[in-house]
Amino acid sequence: MKNSLLLRFGTVITILFILAVSGMMSSMIIAETAEGYAAAINQAGTLRMQSYRIASSLVHRTKFHDELATTRTRSLVIEYNQRLFSHRIHDVLSKGPHVNVTETYHRVESQWQELMLPNLEEYLNLSSTESLTAEERRQLDSSQRNYLALVDNFVDDIHSFVEALEIDAEEKNQQLRIIQIVLLSLTFLVALVSLYLTKTRVLNPLRNLLACANAARHGDFSVRSRYLGDDELGQLGQAFNVMAEDLSVIYADLENRVRKKTHDLEQSNRSLELLYSATKRLSDSSLSETVLIAVIHDIEALLGVNNGTICLGQPGDDHAYRYASTRKKDFLSQDKVDSQCALCLGDGKSHTFKVPAPGSQMEINIFSAPIRDKNQQYGVLLVELPKDMQLEEWQERLLETVASHIALAINVAKQVTQNRKLSLMEERSVIARELHDSIAQSLSYLKIQVAKLEKSINEERDKREILLVSAALRSALNGAYRQLRELLTTFRLKVTDADLGKLLSGTVAEFENRSGIPIDFVNQIGNCQFTPNAEIHIIQIIREALSNVIRHANATRARVSLECDQTGRVNISIEDDGIGINDEGDMMQHYGLPIMKERAEWLGGRLTIEEPQGGGTRINLNFNITDASNTESKKLLIEQLKHG
Repeated sequence: MKNSLLLRFGTVITILFILAVSGMMSSMIIAETAEGYAAAINQAGTLRMQSYRIASSLVHRTKFHDELATTRTRSLVIEYNQRLFSHRIHDVLSKGPHVNVTETYHRVESQWQELMLPNLEEYLNLSSTESLTAEERRQLDSSQRNYLALVDNFVDDIHSFVEALEIDAEEKNQQLRIIQIVLLSLTFLVALVSLYLTKTRVLNPLRNLLACANAARHGDFSVRSRYLGDDELGQLGQAFNVMAEDLSVIYADLENRVRKKTHDLEQSNRSLELLYSATKRLSDSSLSETVLIAVIHDIEALLGVNNGTICLGQPGDDHAYRYASTRKKDFLSQDKVDSQCALCLGDGKSHTFKVPAPGSQMEINIFSAPIRDKNQQYGVLLVELPKDMQLEEWQERLLETVASHIALAINVAKQVTQNRKLSLMEERSVIARELHDSIAQSLSYLKIQVAKLEKSINEERDKREILLVSAALRSALNGAYRQLRELLTTFRLKVTDADLGKLLSGTVAEFENRSGIPIDFVNQIGNCQFTPNAEIHIIQIIREALSNVIRHANATRARVSLECDQTGRVNISIEDDGIGINDEGDMMQHYGLPIMKERAEWLGGRLTIEEPQGGGTRINLNFNITDASNTESKKLLIEQLKHG
């Protein structure tokens, strides 16, 4: 990346590194070149003293005629040569000092070689001779005078050389200071530039991105990063802007979806309210024009449609009749309505069609929903659509659902009517069976006895025989009257109180009062529900059994118990402590037991008679409530009702 922050900061660090290395290298180089200057200056300073010492040695010999002075002078000259050409001075000269240093040194060296040293050598050579001629003495003095005359200028040149060395050393130190100052200034400048870049290229963009992130966190996706440079943070800003744009789109889409879901939920709630209201109206009241008009008004209020109409007919019929409508009666005549039946009914599916508006050239759009349940169509639900209105899918489904609820209500009403007819036929069948099993048999017996009586009278038989027949007639009449009274009591109890437990409690109390025998009654029916016919059969079986206890058992105590478990299994037991039975097969032919057995079979159960260990008789009846509701007799009645 051309303007990468990493590259920029790497460049700054590299520059700082270069400046640091440059400072260290320049310090090392200057320190290296300045090394030995102090020794050279010290060495050059000794040359001045050495020159004066040589001069002092010359003067001392001449004044005091000291022969040892010549030796000392020679030593001083040798030492001077060593000092002048020592490595301390030549090491400095080899490092390329300033030109003044080199020039002054060469001037000192040339003066020494050309002026000072020749005079000293001549002086030393002559002074070492034992006897000197006058000319030689003159030359000796001349050499001494020449040295002494030149020594001050020579020392000045040495002083210039020393001063040049000091100046050159100071210049090198000054160069080092300048380089250090320049490098420190550059380092400070680079640091300032790096701080500026950090602030403008890092901190400010980061603050801007942080502010944008906080705004986005609080749901404001309209913010955008202002820093879009060609670096990492610029790319991050661009990425944030793209992300904010995408989040804005996603958030807007989510808001739209939430609004849509909210709208859908509101529609669902209104639809459920309509369905609940329609279902409640249809279930709480019988199906009538008023109820259906109220349902139509609910539909109009929810969907915003105009007038609604419900037409009903018989399943399979191609005509339907207007049963309820919010339209005025004079909108369409019945003939006109009948002529549109095929258009309204269609093919048994929801559809939209048009009819001419009365008194204008316009047409009205009408939506038709079939009133259908279990593949049987009872009619149609019609709603008029406002101009340019098109029903949505949920509205069509809602109308179809309401229409199906109306069909279900019609079907339930028919089922209730059918159940009432079935109950009526069952009641009639029960009454006929009871009359046949009791009074009809007694009447047949009376008919036979009347025939015997007529025959006896016609044949003028013995009065005793006629009285026997008359007694039999009276006994049969009493039995028939008793059976009739019991039947009336049973049906009267059925009408006045529908609770089987109370009915049986009253029956037990009746027999207990009639016979004076204590009869225990144990009721454990619980919430078991019996059909009316099953209740009658149970009551008649118990009445017949208690009647046998009173008339034939010679019992002192009896017990009636009823039990019903969670599976609907019923167990009824009638027990006494009487004389018991000798032959169950013989007993089943007497005491009304065949009728009791027939009633047990009608209940789908089984009747058994047994003798407990302590004596007496126990009659057990076992059946299931489900079997009692689905016996062959009831199925036969249902088939008769369907075909009758």
